[in-house]
Amino acid sequence: MKKSQIRKSILKLRKKTIDKNIFVNFKDIFKILKNRNIKGKIIGGYYPYNNELDCSEILKKFENKKYLITLPKIKNNFKMNFFEWTSKDPLTINKYGIPEPSSNKPRFPDIIFVPLLAFDKDLNRVGYGGGYYDRYIQRIKRKKKFLLIGLAYSFQKVKKVPTNKHDMKLDFIVTEKNVVK
Repeated sequence: MKKSQIRKSILKLRKKTIDKNIFVNFKDIFKILKNRNIKGKIIGGYYPYNNELDCSEILKKFENKKYLITLPKIKNNFKMNFFEWTSKDPLTINKYGIPEPSSNKPRFPDIIFVPLLAFDKDLNRVGYGGGYYDRYIQRIKRKKKFLLIGLAYSFQKVKKVPTNKHDMKLDFIVTEKNVVK
């Protein structure tokens, strides 16, 4: 199946299957960080859009544990960076209708929560097709080490995600049912 077909079918499925009361377990994520001995305290989160799995409660828990929270902001040149944000800060809406931080303090996260439309057992993902996360990951992996954790509903798993040389694999995928590693 092509990525465009996967996108279309998962978006439709997610829209009719979505349950806003389903969350991934914070303990699963914290266990990953402990087992990987992650020392950094900068989390790259995302604001849920188009029925993505909502990670705002997880971000609040990390914020309460004194982690610095950042959210992505899209630039006009098809680039993305992460900027400081707290749960008390306002958000602005970008050209895609996605809320972004109003901060101008860019940060390089130690842990990045990656939204996705579909994933497979090999930790490949399908996003919306803009390549923002893949380009960002390519760019910063030369500057620092970080951990990529995809957040998804278990029904978003597909048999095989077609990949190319620009697609970045995740380190883990956490769903409401399990952790894929």
